Amino acid sequence: MLVMLVAFSSFAQQLGGSNSTYFEIRKYYANEGKLPDLIKRFENHTMALFEKSGMENIVYFLPVENTDNSLTYILGYPDEKSRDRMWEKFSNDPEWKKAKKESEVNGGLVKSVDQTFMKLAKGLNDTPKTQASGIFQLRTYTCYDGKLENLITRFKEHTQDLFEKQGLKNYPYWMTVEKDGSQPKLVYLLGAKDQASFDAGFAAFVKDPEWLKARDASEASGKIVEKVDAVMFKTLPYSPLK
Repeated sequence: MLVMLVAFSSFAQQLGGSNSTYFEIRKYYANEGKLPDLIKRFENHTMALFEKSGMENIVYFLPVENTDNSLTYILGYPDEKSRDRMWEKFSNDPEWKKAKKESEVNGGLVKSVDQTFMKLAKGLNDTPKTQASGIFQLRTYTCYDGKLENLITRFKEHTQDLFEKQGLKNYPYWMTVEKDGSQPKLVYLLGAKDQASFDAGFAAFVKDPEWLKARDASEASGKIVEKVDAVMFKTLPYSPLK
């Protein structure tokens, strides 16, 4: 319990007093030509109505290379049970219905939505408040069966500090909640002041002898990570996390 309280405290520092324990990544694919309208609707209406319904706005961003006409954001909830109740409240809010209807006079804004549910990764959110970054990479790790704890240990004992050594900034770390009961994935945000700084820092990290030694030692009994998905993002001006 103490470990969880420490993690929440540090996470709350990063997010300016967050009390969320359950999270959701929502990726919206906008209809053709509708992304600017979607961005504007979030700024002028949706974010405030989320908060009115008890949700927490964590971060809003666009891919650096937005090839799929998308917007991604992360919401926080007090707990898993409250998520559906809050969304029902939001969906039935007359203010939301009015804003949605007015914004879609010339056609719907959203084509489809992807969802990922998460909880805080234990032991990986103990870092102090991080200074604002100009760019982020959202990284998702799929581990080989039974290797997730090995990955968490490696991050806690080595990787996070080695990121910081190269000027990369650790932001929140989460574990996915897989509805089919499969092994969770590790998801986190890594920041830097700009793309050039990120690229230089990450290139230095992967060549760092300390990292290579830690990686090889952790994989003595077999590889840990099966796949890494990484996407570069820039936050929208109204994003709480920057």
